[in-house]
Order: sequence, then C-alpha cells, then structure tokens
Amino acid sequence: MKTITQYKEEINLMVDSIGQIRDLAVNENRDLSISEANKLDEILDEIEMIERLIQTEDRTQNKLHRLSLPGKPLTTPEDGDVDGGKGETRSVISRTEKDRFFSLGDQLSAIMRAASPGGKTDPRLYQAENRATGLGEGVASDGGFLIQDNFAAAMVEKVFQTGLLAQLCRQMPISVGTNMKIPGVDETSRIAGSRWGGVRGYWADEATLKTASQPKFRQIELNLHKLIGLCYATDELMQDARALESYIREAFADEFGFLIDDAIINGTGAGQPLGILNAGCVVSVAKETGQAADTIVYENVLKMYARLIANARNDSRWLINQDCEPQLGLMSLAVGTGGAPVYLPAGGASGSPYSTLMGRPVMPIEQCQTVGTTGDIYLASFGKGYIYSQKGGIQSDMSIHVRFVYDESVFRFVLRIDGQPLMRSAITPYKGTDDLSHFVKLNSRD
Repeated sequence: MKTITQYKEEINLMVDSIGQIRDLAVNENRDLSISEANKLDEILDEIEMIERLIQTEDRTQNKLHRLSLPGKPLTTPEDGDVDGGKGETRSVISRTEKDRFFSLGDQLSAIMRAASPGGKTDPRLYQAENRATGLGEGVASDGGFLIQDNFAAAMVEKVFQTGLLAQLCRQMPISVGTNMKIPGVDETSRIAGSRWGGVRGYWADEATLKTASQPKFRQIELNLHKLIGLCYATDELMQDARALESYIREAFADEFGFLIDDAIINGTGAGQPLGILNAGCVVSVAKETGQAADTIVYENVLKMYARLIANARNDSRWLINQDCEPQLGLMSLAVGTGGAPVYLPAGGASGSPYSTLMGRPVMPIEQCQTVGTTGDIYLASFGKGYIYSQKGGIQSDMSIHVRFVYDESVFRFVLRIDGQPLMRSAITPYKGTDDLSHFVKLNSRD
C-alpha cells in the first residue's frame, strides 16, 4: 500500500503532464486538440481518484491515532467536535502535519545536522516537497533540499518587498520545466501597415477593394538562470533555531533583492536576466553641445521625457544614482528674469514620498551608475515594458567545511529566475523621426 507522500508524488507528476500539454498549445498559439482535451480529462479524473485515496488514508491515520491514545474511548468524534459532550476538544496531528516542519529555523537546523559528519538526517527532509537532489535541470548533480513550500513562498515574497524593481515588473511564474515561450507582437514601427507587426485599418468607400493584413508575432523566451546566495552563520547562531531563522530571512531577502534589481538594470542576458542598460530596445539620449562633464541639465530631462512611449508615462519613474541628486536640485526652468524649479523634493513642494521630475517619481537606487556615466539616470516603465519570471521552490544546502576554522557554517540558497524587456527594439513613431521606448537612458557626459 502506498503512503500519502507517495500518492502526492504521483499527483505532482500528473500536474507536470498537464502543464506540458497546456504549454505546448500556448507556445503554438492554438486551442487544445480533441485528443489533448481527452487526455487532460483522464489525468484530472485520476487525480481526483488519488485525492479520495489520500483523504481516506488521512482519515484512517487520524482514527488509528485516536484509538491508540491510552485511557480514551474506542469511538471518538471527528476533529473539531466536542469530545463526548463534555466540552473537551481534542486536536489530532495528521500524518501530513507530521511530514512538515513547523518553522523555517526548524528546517534549517535539520539541514545543518544532515550536513554534519555522522549527523542524523531528519526524515522530513526526504518528503517529496523538501527533496531536491537532482533538481537542477542544467546540472543533474545539483543537490540539497528544497525549502518547504510555505516557507519558500514567504522568503520569495520578502525578496520582492526588499527589492524595488522586481515588484514593478510584469510577473509570469513558470510552473513546469526551465523555460517558457510566450507570443509577443513583433512591432517596431507605428507607421501605417506596421502597427501590431502588420495590422492595418483604413477608410474606404463602399464596394472598394479591401487590403488584407495580419499581425506579425515573435516568441519571447524566458530561460531560468540560477541565482545563488551564500549565507554564513556562527556556531552560536546555529544553536538557536529562532535566531537562525530571523537572520537567514533578513540576510537572504536583502541580498537576493539587491541582485535581482541589479540584473534588471545591468544584466547581460548571459547566465542572468537581460537588463535595460544592455537591451536592444533602450533609447539613448545624447548630451548637449558643450555640456560640462558629470552634469545633468534640464534639456537632458526634456529630451528623455520626449522619447518615452506616451502610453507608458502614467506608470513610469526616474531611476538615478544618489550622486545625481545635487545636479537635479540645481535645475530650473527660466521664466522671464526669474525661474521655476523642475525637481521637487519628496515631502516638500511635491507632498509625496518620492521626489518628482516632470511629475514622475524619482527613485535613487544603488544599481544605477555614478553621475556622468551612461546608466546614471533612466526614465523607465517596467509594468508595461519588462517581464520577469521565477520558478517556485528555493533550494538550500549547507556546509560546515567552508569556514570551519572560523567556527562558521554556510548555507547556500538557489532561486531560478529570468527576465527581459518585452520589446527587442525601439519603435518608430507614427508621426516624427525619433524612436520611442519604455526605457530611456542618458549617454555619458565625460
């Protein structure tokens, strides 16, 4: 007879099969075929049957547990019922609860013991949701343990809260495999006949010949890359599960949030997400004639604003390195013999948590380049222009050897992610000559 864990492993395999069938139809931009729909029905029916078996086995385990308790009657109410009408409610720990860790610190301590020579391995680490040996599709020898799903979700959520940019992007989770192909409109121009990659509408008299048109699509491919983080913990910290959990959550979230934001800005696309600095769709604005080195002038800002796609302005924001702020604070718009400020500090004239420039928030981030260098200031719309994906399940393993002489151990965390701009090139406008984009940068002023 199979265990509940084995039944759940079967369901996970079936869910993977469902995902593969659906992904194939999505990638080919079509509806499910009759045979595919029938196959999905068969798999879903089998999943429902296994779920009923799990419910029966879980109920049986609960009943056997209650019957085995000393001094208790042979028949007892179900969970949550009042025991024999005496007002006593008995809580029963199910088999599935026994298979799970009660806290992240508890699981990290178990991983530590499993990595120690002669250490006892907690059997909960080998449950289906925690086992990660051979998980890596790229490198089959990758080992370790998956962080339990409820802890992993909280850790990833914390990463997004710590990072400033990932939470702004269009997110698309990958549930099966290591890549995803989604259809994208291959639009490089807004000139008539080029919108949506080749759709054209026009006014015509009755009975005149209609010109056929069709959109041109391209495939946007996301291939998951491994983001790896190392976290050192002293022997004293390892002995306190609650302190260890607090430390790991904070350190992991801060480092991964920083690295993800850095990839979204500066990523090369080779083994990491493609950042806007190196993307083919980014628009570059040249410096002004005679402009002094390491400066930002009002003309730069006006020209950058004019190159952002108009329908992306309402969710756009400026990204700057902090050493750009003195330059922005000195900018002004000449009005007669006087002038008016164009950069409004946060909480002051603007009355907002961020400073504003041309009415859009200004976010200082470490990942922008220093003032005067390409990439020190951007105008960007991530919600409309950047797609980001991560695969659920954080993998962790541990070594006591890397920092043995310092009485420290090291945890390694792995998260699978990818991201890139939705457009592969800037767009030629319907009227005008300057290309437009969701992302605009200022060229160097050296």
